Amino acid sequence: MSFDSSNMTRRTACKSVLFSAMAVGAGELFEQSGAEAAQTHLPRISPAEAGIDPAAIAAFVAGVDEKVGGLHSFMLLRHGKVAAEAWWAPYGPKDPHMLYSLSKSFTSTAVGLAISEGKFTVDSPVISFFPDSLPAEQSEHLKAMQVRHLLTMSTGHDQDATGPTTAAADGDWVKAFLALPLQHAPGTHFVYNSAATYMLSAIVQKVTGQKVVDYLKPRLFAPLGIADPMWETCPKGINCGGWGLNVKTEDIARFGQLYLQKGKWAGHQVLPKAWVQEATTRKIANGDPAAASDWSQGYCYQFWRCRHDAFRGDGAFGQFCVVMPELDVVLAITSGVGDMQAILDVAWNRLLPGISQQPAPAEAEKNLADVLAKCEVTPPVGQRDSATAKRVSGKTYKLDVNPLKLQSVAVKFDGDHTMVSLVTESGSYTIKGGANSWVKGTGDWARGTGALPGLVSNKAAGRGAWSSDDTYELKLCYYETPFIETLTFKFDGNSVSLSARTNVGFGPTQRQAVTGHTV
Repeated sequence: MSFDSSNMTRRTACKSVLFSAMAVGAGELFEQSGAEAAQTHLPRISPAEAGIDPAAIAAFVAGVDEKVGGLHSFMLLRHGKVAAEAWWAPYGPKDPHMLYSLSKSFTSTAVGLAISEGKFTVDSPVISFFPDSLPAEQSEHLKAMQVRHLLTMSTGHDQDATGPTTAAADGDWVKAFLALPLQHAPGTHFVYNSAATYMLSAIVQKVTGQKVVDYLKPRLFAPLGIADPMWETCPKGINCGGWGLNVKTEDIARFGQLYLQKGKWAGHQVLPKAWVQEATTRKIANGDPAAASDWSQGYCYQFWRCRHDAFRGDGAFGQFCVVMPELDVVLAITSGVGDMQAILDVAWNRLLPGISQQPAPAEAEKNLADVLAKCEVTPPVGQRDSATAKRVSGKTYKLDVNPLKLQSVAVKFDGDHTMVSLVTESGSYTIKGGANSWVKGTGDWARGTGALPGLVSNKAAGRGAWSSDDTYELKLCYYETPFIETLTFKFDGNSVSLSARTNVGFGPTQRQAVTGHTV
Protein backbone atom coordinates (compact mmCIF):
# COMPACT_ATOMS: atom_id res chain seq x y z
CA MET A 1 0.00 0.00 0.00
CA SER A 2 1.48 3.38 -0.93
CA PHE A 3 0.51 6.74 0.42
CA ASP A 4 0.35 10.04 -1.37
CA SER A 5 3.60 11.98 -0.94
CA SER A 6 2.47 15.38 -2.18
CA ASN A 7 4.58 18.32 -1.02
CA MET A 8 1.60 20.61 -0.34
CA THR A 9 2.63 23.07 1.79
CA ARG A 10 -1.65 24.82 16.40
CA ARG A 11 -2.79 23.16 18.92
CA THR A 12 -5.83 22.51 19.58
CA ALA A 13 3.60 14.62 47.26
CA CYS A 14 4.16 13.21 43.76
CA LYS A 15 3.68 9.66 42.66
CA SER A 16 6.87 9.33 40.72
CA VAL A 17 8.94 6.45 39.48
CA LEU A 18 12.49 7.19 38.50
CA PHE A 19 14.38 4.69 36.36
CA SER A 20 13.03 1.82 38.50
CA ALA A 21 14.35 -1.59 37.61
CA MET A 22 11.97 -3.77 35.61
CA ALA A 23 12.17 -7.50 35.11
CA VAL A 24 11.31 -7.17 31.43
CA GLY A 25 13.91 -5.61 29.13
CA ALA A 26 13.23 -3.77 25.88
CA GLY A 27 14.16 -6.76 23.76
CA GLU A 28 11.83 -9.06 25.65
CA LEU A 29 9.02 -6.51 25.53
CA PHE A 30 9.20 -6.08 21.77
CA GLU A 31 9.12 -9.84 21.24
CA GLN A 32 5.92 -10.28 23.20
CA SER A 33 2.52 -10.58 21.63
CA GLY A 34 0.08 -7.71 21.83
CA ALA A 35 -1.87 -9.44 24.60
CA GLU A 36 1.28 -9.95 26.67
CA ALA A 37 2.51 -6.42 26.01
CA ALA A 38 -0.83 -5.09 27.23
CA GLN A 39 0.02 -6.36 30.73
CA THR A 40 3.58 -5.03 30.82
CA HIS A 41 4.85 -1.59 31.74
CA LEU A 42 7.40 0.04 29.53
CA PRO A 43 10.93 -0.92 30.60
CA ARG A 44 12.81 1.50 32.83
CA ILE A 45 16.39 2.75 32.68
CA SER A 46 18.44 5.30 34.61
CA PRO A 47 18.87 8.70 32.96
CA ALA A 48 22.65 8.30 32.99
CA GLU A 49 22.44 4.94 31.22
CA ALA A 50 20.14 6.55 28.65
CA GLY A 51 22.67 9.30 27.98
CA ILE A 52 20.57 11.98 29.71
CA ASP A 53 22.09 14.23 32.33
CA PRO A 54 19.91 13.88 35.48
CA ALA A 55 20.60 17.54 36.23
CA ALA A 56 18.94 18.50 32.93
CA ILE A 57 15.78 16.63 33.92
CA ALA A 58 15.80 18.33 37.33
CA ALA A 59 16.28 21.67 35.58
CA PHE A 60 13.32 20.93 33.31
CA VAL A 61 11.07 20.18 36.30
CA ALA A 62 12.28 23.28 38.13
CA GLY A 63 11.82 25.35 34.99
CA VAL A 64 8.21 24.39 34.40
CA ASP A 65 7.39 24.94 38.06
CA GLU A 66 9.05 28.36 38.10
CA LYS A 67 8.17 29.68 34.65
CA VAL A 68 4.94 27.87 33.80
CA GLY A 69 3.44 25.90 36.67
CA GLY A 70 0.58 23.54 36.20
CA LEU A 71 2.38 20.39 35.05
CA HIS A 72 0.44 17.26 35.99
CA SER A 73 2.78 14.56 34.71
CA PHE A 74 5.63 13.82 32.39
CA MET A 75 7.32 10.70 31.07
CA LEU A 76 10.65 10.79 29.25
CA LEU A 77 11.62 7.88 27.00
CA ARG A 78 15.03 7.21 25.47
CA HIS A 79 15.74 4.20 23.27
CA GLY A 80 12.26 2.88 24.08
CA LYS A 81 12.80 2.92 27.85
CA VAL A 82 11.49 5.24 30.55
CA ALA A 83 14.38 7.34 31.87
CA ALA A 84 12.30 9.52 34.20
CA GLU A 85 8.66 10.11 35.08
CA ALA A 86 6.63 12.03 37.61
CA TRP A 87 3.07 12.86 38.60
CA TRP A 88 2.17 15.97 40.55
CA ALA A 89 -0.04 14.73 43.41
CA PRO A 90 -2.96 14.19 43.45
CA TYR A 91 -2.45 13.18 39.79
CA GLY A 92 -1.28 9.58 39.46
CA PRO A 93 -0.02 7.03 36.91
CA LYS A 94 -3.26 5.04 36.95
CA ASP A 95 -5.45 8.05 36.17
CA PRO A 96 -6.51 8.85 32.59
CA HIS A 97 -6.28 12.48 31.52
CA MET A 98 -8.30 14.55 29.06
CA LEU A 99 -6.20 14.95 25.90
CA TYR A 100 -8.22 17.59 24.08
CA SER A 101 -6.66 18.05 20.62
CA LEU A 102 -3.96 15.45 21.18
CA SER A 103 -6.90 13.19 20.26
CA LYS A 104 -6.43 14.39 16.66
CA SER A 105 -3.23 12.41 16.21
CA PHE A 106 -5.05 9.23 17.23
CA THR A 107 -7.82 10.00 14.72
CA SER A 108 -5.16 10.47 12.04
CA THR A 109 -3.82 7.04 12.95
CA ALA A 110 -7.27 5.53 12.44
CA VAL A 111 -7.42 7.20 9.01
CA GLY A 112 -4.03 5.73 8.11
CA LEU A 113 -5.11 2.25 9.13
CA ALA A 114 -8.39 2.52 7.20
CA ILE A 115 -6.49 3.66 4.11
CA SER A 116 -4.07 0.76 4.46
CA GLU A 117 -7.09 -1.57 4.48
CA GLY A 118 -8.30 -0.08 1.21
CA LYS A 119 -11.34 1.70 2.65
CA PHE A 120 -10.55 5.02 0.91
CA THR A 121 -7.60 7.26 -0.01
CA VAL A 122 -6.43 10.75 0.87
CA ASP A 123 -7.77 11.80 -2.53
CA SER A 124 -11.33 10.63 -1.81
CA PRO A 125 -13.89 13.47 -2.04
CA VAL A 126 -15.47 14.24 1.32
CA ILE A 127 -18.95 14.51 -0.18
CA SER A 128 -18.70 10.95 -1.49
CA PHE A 129 -19.12 9.56 2.03
CA PHE A 130 -22.28 11.47 2.94
CA PRO A 131 -24.69 11.60 -0.01
CA ASP A 132 -27.69 11.96 2.33
CA SER A 133 -26.23 14.88 4.27
CA LEU A 134 -25.33 17.25 1.45
CA PRO A 135 -26.82 20.71 0.95
CA ALA A 136 -29.19 21.14 -1.99
CA GLU A 137 -26.53 23.06 -3.87
CA GLN A 138 -22.87 22.16 -3.53
CA SER A 139 -20.20 24.73 -4.24
CA GLU A 140 -17.18 23.89 -6.36
CA HIS A 141 -15.03 24.26 -3.27
CA LEU A 142 -17.10 21.68 -1.41
CA LYS A 143 -16.91 19.29 -4.34
CA ALA A 144 -13.13 19.73 -4.38
CA MET A 145 -12.63 19.00 -0.68
CA GLN A 146 -10.75 15.74 -0.15
CA VAL A 147 -9.72 13.67 2.84
CA ARG A 148 -6.23 15.20 2.60
CA HIS A 149 -7.72 18.64 3.20
CA LEU A 150 -9.36 17.47 6.41
CA LEU A 151 -6.04 15.97 7.51
CA THR A 152 -4.07 19.16 6.81
CA MET A 153 -6.60 21.69 8.14
CA SER A 154 -6.93 23.22 4.69
CA THR A 155 -10.63 22.64 4.10
CA GLY A 156 -11.22 26.11 2.68
CA HIS A 157 -12.93 27.59 5.73
CA ASP A 158 -11.86 31.08 6.70
CA GLN A 159 -12.37 30.34 10.41
CA ASP A 160 -12.58 27.30 12.64
CA ALA A 161 -15.83 25.54 11.77
CA THR A 162 -16.19 23.77 15.12
CA GLY A 163 -18.56 26.29 16.72
CA PRO A 164 -21.24 26.34 14.02
CA THR A 165 -20.80 22.60 13.42
CA THR A 166 -21.40 21.57 17.03
CA ALA A 167 -24.21 24.12 17.44
CA ALA A 168 -26.45 22.21 15.03
CA ALA A 169 -29.91 22.18 16.59
CA ASP A 170 -30.66 18.66 15.35
CA GLY A 171 -27.30 17.28 16.52
CA ASP A 172 -26.27 16.39 12.97
CA TRP A 173 -22.73 17.73 12.91
CA VAL A 174 -21.89 16.18 9.56
CA LYS A 175 -24.76 17.91 7.82
CA ALA A 176 -23.94 21.21 9.53
CA PHE A 177 -20.28 21.02 8.50
CA LEU A 178 -21.12 20.32 4.87
CA ALA A 179 -23.55 23.24 4.76
CA LEU A 180 -20.99 25.84 5.82
CA PRO A 181 -19.65 28.22 3.16
CA LEU A 182 -16.05 27.78 1.98
CA GLN A 183 -14.18 31.01 1.34
CA HIS A 184 -11.05 29.39 -0.11
CA ALA A 185 -10.18 26.60 -2.48
CA PRO A 186 -9.34 23.48 -0.43
CA GLY A 187 -5.60 23.03 0.03
CA THR A 188 -4.74 26.73 -0.22
CA HIS A 189 -5.47 28.12 3.24
CA PHE A 190 -4.54 26.73 6.67
CA VAL A 191 -6.90 27.36 9.56
CA TYR A 192 -6.98 25.25 12.70
CA ASN A 193 -10.26 23.40 12.52
CA SER A 194 -11.30 20.72 15.00
CA ALA A 195 -14.49 20.09 13.02
CA ALA A 196 -12.30 18.84 10.16
CA THR A 197 -10.98 16.12 12.47
CA TYR A 198 -14.52 15.28 13.52
CA MET A 199 -15.29 14.68 9.85
CA LEU A 200 -12.36 12.27 9.63
CA SER A 201 -13.84 10.37 12.56
CA ALA A 202 -17.23 10.35 10.82
CA ILE A 203 -15.63 9.01 7.63
CA VAL A 204 -13.86 6.18 9.47
CA GLN A 205 -17.11 5.23 11.18
CA LYS A 206 -19.00 5.43 7.90
CA VAL A 207 -16.68 3.03 6.04
CA THR A 208 -15.93 0.62 8.90
CA GLY A 209 -19.23 0.59 10.77
CA GLN A 210 -17.34 1.24 14.02
CA LYS A 211 -16.59 4.24 16.16
CA VAL A 212 -12.95 5.25 15.93
CA VAL A 213 -12.31 4.12 19.51
CA ASP A 214 -13.69 0.65 18.72
CA TYR A 215 -11.93 0.46 15.36
CA LEU A 216 -8.61 1.28 17.06
CA LYS A 217 -8.94 -1.17 19.94
CA PRO A 218 -7.66 -4.30 18.13
CA ARG A 219 -5.44 -2.35 15.71
CA LEU A 220 -3.71 0.17 18.01
CA PHE A 221 -4.80 0.19 21.63
CA ALA A 222 -4.53 -3.55 22.34
CA PRO A 223 -1.14 -4.06 20.61
CA LEU A 224 0.31 -1.08 22.51
CA GLY A 225 -1.19 -2.13 25.83
CA ILE A 226 -3.49 0.89 26.10
CA ALA A 227 -6.38 -0.26 28.27
CA ASP A 228 -9.83 1.32 28.64
CA PRO A 229 -9.53 4.36 26.35
CA MET A 230 -12.54 6.66 26.67
CA TRP A 231 -13.68 8.92 23.83
CA GLU A 232 -16.55 11.40 23.82
CA THR A 233 -19.18 11.23 21.09
CA CYS A 234 -21.43 13.67 19.27
CA PRO A 235 -25.24 13.48 19.58
CA LYS A 236 -25.26 11.01 16.66
CA GLY A 237 -22.85 8.61 18.37
CA ILE A 238 -19.70 9.52 16.42
CA ASN A 239 -16.45 10.00 18.34
CA CYS A 240 -15.59 13.70 18.38
CA GLY A 241 -12.26 12.96 16.69
CA GLY A 242 -10.67 16.36 17.25
CA TRP A 243 -11.04 16.08 21.03
CA GLY A 244 -12.55 13.85 23.69
CA LEU A 245 -10.01 11.01 24.11
CA ASN A 246 -8.89 10.16 27.65
CA VAL A 247 -5.87 7.91 28.30
CA LYS A 248 -3.00 7.68 30.80
CA THR A 249 0.39 9.38 30.55
CA GLU A 250 2.17 6.12 29.77
CA ASP A 251 -0.34 5.53 26.97
CA ILE A 252 0.68 8.84 25.42
CA ALA A 253 4.31 7.76 25.68
CA ARG A 254 3.55 4.41 24.03
CA PHE A 255 1.80 6.18 21.17
CA GLY A 256 4.79 8.45 20.62
CA GLN A 257 7.17 5.49 20.76
CA LEU A 258 5.13 3.72 18.06
CA TYR A 259 5.65 6.69 15.75
CA LEU A 260 9.31 6.91 16.70
CA GLN A 261 9.67 3.25 15.69
CA LYS A 262 8.00 4.00 12.36
CA GLY A 263 4.87 2.05 13.22
CA LYS A 264 6.50 -1.10 14.61
CA TRP A 265 5.66 -2.48 18.04
CA ALA A 266 6.55 -5.77 19.72
CA GLY A 267 7.98 -7.09 16.48
CA HIS A 268 4.84 -6.30 14.48
CA GLN A 269 4.17 -3.51 11.96
CA VAL A 270 1.13 -2.09 13.74
CA LEU A 271 0.96 1.01 11.53
CA PRO A 272 2.32 1.20 7.96
CA LYS A 273 5.75 2.81 7.86
CA ALA A 274 4.69 4.87 4.85
CA TRP A 275 1.81 6.38 6.80
CA VAL A 276 4.08 7.35 9.69
CA GLN A 277 6.32 9.18 7.21
CA GLU A 278 3.41 10.93 5.52
CA ALA A 279 1.57 11.81 8.72
CA THR A 280 4.57 13.49 10.37
CA THR A 281 6.13 15.47 7.51
CA ARG A 282 5.11 19.03 6.72
CA LYS A 283 2.18 19.25 4.33
CA ILE A 284 1.14 22.88 4.62
CA ALA A 285 2.71 26.10 5.89
CA ASN A 286 1.15 27.72 8.93
CA GLY A 287 3.49 30.60 9.69
CA ASP A 288 7.10 31.72 9.54
CA PRO A 289 9.32 28.68 10.27
CA ALA A 290 12.10 31.05 11.34
CA ALA A 291 9.96 32.33 14.21
CA ALA A 292 10.67 31.15 17.76
CA SER A 293 7.35 29.35 17.83
CA ASP A 294 6.46 25.69 17.64
CA TRP A 295 3.13 26.66 16.08
CA SER A 296 4.66 28.00 12.87
CA GLN A 297 6.84 25.09 11.75
CA GLY A 298 4.25 23.52 9.45
CA TYR A 299 1.27 21.19 9.84
CA CYS A 300 1.19 17.52 8.87
CA TYR A 301 -1.63 14.98 9.04
CA GLN A 302 -2.99 16.01 12.45
CA PHE A 303 0.54 16.37 13.79
CA TRP A 304 2.63 19.52 14.17
CA ARG A 305 6.22 20.01 13.14
CA CYS A 306 8.41 21.41 15.94
CA ARG A 307 11.68 23.19 16.16
CA HIS A 308 14.75 20.98 16.61
CA ASP A 309 13.50 18.65 13.87
CA ALA A 310 10.85 17.12 16.12
CA PHE A 311 7.13 16.55 15.65
CA ARG A 312 4.25 16.33 18.09
CA GLY A 313 0.60 15.90 18.83
CA ASP A 314 -0.80 18.33 21.37
CA GLY A 315 -3.96 19.42 23.12
CA ALA A 316 -5.34 22.44 24.93
CA PHE A 317 -3.82 23.44 28.27
CA GLY A 318 -0.61 21.51 27.66
CA GLN A 319 -1.19 17.89 26.66
CA PHE A 320 1.86 16.81 24.65
CA CYS A 321 3.32 13.86 22.79
CA VAL A 322 6.67 15.15 21.49
CA VAL A 323 8.79 12.87 19.30
CA MET A 324 12.47 13.65 18.65
CA PRO A 325 13.62 11.09 16.06
CA GLU A 326 17.26 12.18 15.84
CA LEU A 327 17.69 11.80 19.60
CA ASP A 328 15.49 8.67 19.90
CA VAL A 329 13.41 10.48 22.54
CA VAL A 330 9.70 10.73 23.38
CA LEU A 331 8.36 13.26 25.88
CA ALA A 332 4.78 12.80 27.12
CA ILE A 333 3.22 15.57 29.20
CA THR A 334 -0.16 16.33 30.77
CA SER A 335 -0.85 19.70 32.35
CA GLY A 336 -3.21 22.58 32.93
CA VAL A 337 -1.54 25.74 31.64
CA GLY A 338 -2.49 28.67 29.48
CA ASP A 339 0.90 29.14 27.82
CA MET A 340 1.73 25.92 26.00
CA GLN A 341 4.73 27.40 24.19
CA ALA A 342 6.36 28.07 27.55
CA ILE A 343 6.45 24.33 28.31
CA LEU A 344 8.20 23.57 25.03
CA ASP A 345 10.61 26.45 25.56
CA VAL A 346 11.68 24.96 28.90
CA ALA A 347 12.07 21.53 27.29
CA TRP A 348 14.25 22.93 24.50
CA ASN A 349 16.31 25.20 26.74
CA ARG A 350 16.83 22.99 29.78
CA LEU A 351 16.18 19.36 28.86
CA LEU A 352 17.48 19.14 25.31
CA PRO A 353 21.07 20.22 26.10
CA GLY A 354 21.37 17.33 28.55
CA ILE A 355 20.63 14.62 25.97
CA SER A 356 23.66 13.07 24.27
CA GLN A 357 24.68 9.85 22.56
CA GLN A 358 27.01 8.88 25.43
CA PRO A 359 26.29 7.75 29.01
CA ALA A 360 25.90 10.75 31.30
CA PRO A 361 27.30 11.41 34.78
CA ALA A 362 25.22 9.65 37.41
CA GLU A 363 26.16 11.88 40.35
CA ALA A 364 23.01 13.99 40.07
CA GLU A 365 20.58 11.04 40.11
CA LYS A 366 19.90 11.22 43.85
CA ASN A 367 19.10 14.91 43.58
CA LEU A 368 16.74 14.18 40.68
CA ALA A 369 15.01 11.47 42.71
CA ASP A 370 14.51 13.98 45.52
CA VAL A 371 13.14 16.58 43.07
CA LEU A 372 10.63 14.15 41.59
CA ALA A 373 9.57 12.87 45.01
CA LYS A 374 8.42 16.39 45.94
CA CYS A 375 6.28 16.99 42.87
CA GLU A 376 2.83 18.20 43.91
CA VAL A 377 0.13 20.56 42.76
CA THR A 378 0.73 23.70 44.81
CA PRO A 379 -1.63 23.48 47.81
CA PRO A 380 -3.45 26.51 49.22
CA VAL A 381 -1.17 28.73 51.27
CA GLY A 382 -2.19 29.48 54.83
CA GLN A 383 -2.90 28.06 58.27
CA ARG A 384 -4.35 24.65 59.02
CA ASP A 385 -6.92 26.09 61.44
CA SER A 386 -8.61 29.32 62.47
CA ALA A 387 -10.78 30.52 65.34
CA THR A 388 -13.45 31.25 62.73
CA ALA A 389 -13.67 27.55 61.88
CA LYS A 390 -15.36 26.64 65.18
CA ARG A 391 -17.83 29.51 64.86
CA VAL A 392 -19.03 28.74 61.33
CA SER A 393 -18.57 24.96 61.12
CA GLY A 394 -21.76 23.23 60.02
CA LYS A 395 -23.83 26.42 59.71
CA THR A 396 -26.10 26.64 56.68
CA TYR A 397 -26.03 29.81 54.60
CA LYS A 398 -28.88 30.64 52.25
CA LEU A 399 -27.40 32.05 49.06
CA ASP A 400 -28.61 34.98 47.00
CA VAL A 401 -29.85 34.39 43.46
CA ASN A 402 -26.91 33.40 41.28
CA PRO A 403 -26.22 32.07 37.72
CA LEU A 404 -25.35 28.56 38.95
CA LYS A 405 -28.64 28.38 40.88
CA LEU A 406 -26.89 27.46 44.12
CA GLN A 407 -29.39 27.68 46.98
CA SER A 408 -27.41 27.06 50.14
CA VAL A 409 -23.94 26.12 51.41
CA ALA A 410 -22.58 24.70 54.64
CA VAL A 411 -18.93 24.09 55.53
CA LYS A 412 -18.03 21.60 58.24
CA PHE A 413 -14.51 21.61 59.69
CA ASP A 414 -13.49 18.42 61.49
CA GLY A 415 -9.81 18.25 62.29
CA ASP A 416 -7.90 17.49 59.10
CA HIS A 417 -11.09 17.12 57.07
CA THR A 418 -13.41 19.67 55.51
CA MET A 419 -16.79 18.91 53.97
CA VAL A 420 -18.73 21.42 51.89
CA SER A 421 -22.43 20.74 51.33
CA LEU A 422 -24.04 22.55 48.41
CA VAL A 423 -27.75 22.51 47.57
CA THR A 424 -28.93 23.53 44.11
CA GLU A 425 -32.16 23.38 42.16
CA SER A 426 -31.05 20.04 40.71
CA GLY A 427 -29.80 18.34 43.86
CA SER A 428 -27.29 18.23 46.70
CA TYR A 429 -23.52 17.90 46.36
CA THR A 430 -20.66 17.18 48.76
CA ILE A 431 -17.09 18.42 48.35
CA LYS A 432 -14.26 17.01 50.46
CA GLY A 433 -10.92 18.51 51.42
CA GLY A 434 -7.98 17.93 53.73
CA ALA A 435 -5.70 20.25 55.68
CA ASN A 436 -2.45 18.29 55.37
CA SER A 437 -3.15 16.09 52.38
CA TRP A 438 -5.33 15.77 49.30
CA VAL A 439 -8.64 14.07 50.06
CA LYS A 440 -10.31 12.37 47.13
CA GLY A 441 -14.01 12.66 46.49
CA THR A 442 -16.25 13.67 43.61
CA GLY A 443 -16.70 16.81 41.60
CA ASP A 444 -20.31 16.14 40.72
CA TRP A 445 -21.28 19.66 41.73
CA ALA A 446 -19.19 21.18 38.93
CA ARG A 447 -20.85 18.99 36.32
CA GLY A 448 -24.32 19.23 37.81
CA THR A 449 -24.29 23.02 37.96
CA GLY A 450 -22.30 23.65 34.80
CA ALA A 451 -19.57 25.36 36.81
CA LEU A 452 -16.91 23.81 34.57
CA PRO A 453 -18.24 23.36 31.01
CA GLY A 454 -16.81 20.32 29.25
CA LEU A 455 -15.83 18.51 32.43
CA VAL A 456 -16.13 14.79 31.71
CA SER A 457 -14.82 13.25 34.95
CA ASN A 458 -16.47 13.52 38.35
CA LYS A 459 -13.29 12.68 40.28
CA ALA A 460 -11.74 15.42 42.41
CA ALA A 461 -9.29 15.79 45.27
CA GLY A 462 -9.51 18.67 47.72
CA ARG A 463 -7.09 20.45 50.02
CA GLY A 464 -7.65 23.64 51.98
CA ALA A 465 -6.10 26.29 54.21
CA TRP A 466 -7.03 29.53 55.98
CA SER A 467 -5.38 32.36 54.05
CA SER A 468 -6.49 34.70 56.85
CA ASP A 469 -8.52 34.34 60.03
CA ASP A 470 -11.81 34.85 58.19
CA THR A 471 -10.99 33.43 54.73
CA TYR A 472 -10.81 29.74 53.83
CA GLU A 473 -9.57 28.51 50.44
CA LEU A 474 -10.34 25.02 49.17
CA LYS A 475 -8.48 23.86 46.08
CA LEU A 476 -10.23 21.16 44.03
CA CYS A 477 -8.07 19.21 41.62
CA TYR A 478 -10.11 17.36 38.99
CA TYR A 479 -7.29 14.88 38.57
CA GLU A 480 -8.44 13.30 35.31
CA THR A 481 -8.65 16.72 33.67
CA PRO A 482 -6.54 19.90 33.31
CA PHE A 483 -8.88 21.76 35.66
CA ILE A 484 -8.05 22.92 39.18
CA GLU A 485 -10.61 25.10 40.92
CA THR A 486 -10.18 27.22 44.03
CA LEU A 487 -13.25 27.97 46.15
CA THR A 488 -12.87 30.94 48.50
CA PHE A 489 -15.15 31.35 51.53
CA LYS A 490 -14.98 34.72 53.30
CA PHE A 491 -16.93 34.72 56.56
CA ASP A 492 -18.19 37.97 58.07
CA GLY A 493 -20.57 37.81 61.03
CA ASN A 494 -23.66 35.93 59.84
CA SER A 495 -22.78 36.10 56.16
CA VAL A 496 -20.44 34.34 53.77
CA SER A 497 -19.09 35.30 50.35
CA LEU A 498 -18.33 32.38 48.03
CA SER A 499 -16.19 32.90 44.94
CA ALA A 500 -14.40 30.54 42.59
CA ARG A 501 -11.58 30.68 40.07
CA THR A 502 -10.20 28.06 37.73
CA ASN A 503 -6.62 27.59 36.57
CA VAL A 504 -7.52 27.43 32.86
CA GLY A 505 -10.60 27.61 30.65
CA PHE A 506 -11.96 28.52 27.24
CA GLY A 507 -13.78 31.48 28.77
CA PRO A 508 -13.67 33.49 32.01
CA THR A 509 -11.84 31.68 34.80
CA GLN A 510 -13.13 33.87 37.64
CA ARG A 511 -16.77 33.67 38.73
CA GLN A 512 -18.61 36.46 40.48
CA ALA A 513 -18.89 36.01 44.22
CA VAL A 514 -22.17 34.80 45.71
CA THR A 515 -23.29 36.09 49.11
CA GLY A 516 -25.18 34.07 51.66
CA HIS A 517 -26.63 34.53 55.15
CA THR A 518 -27.28 32.10 57.98
CA VAL A 519 -30.71 30.52 57.97
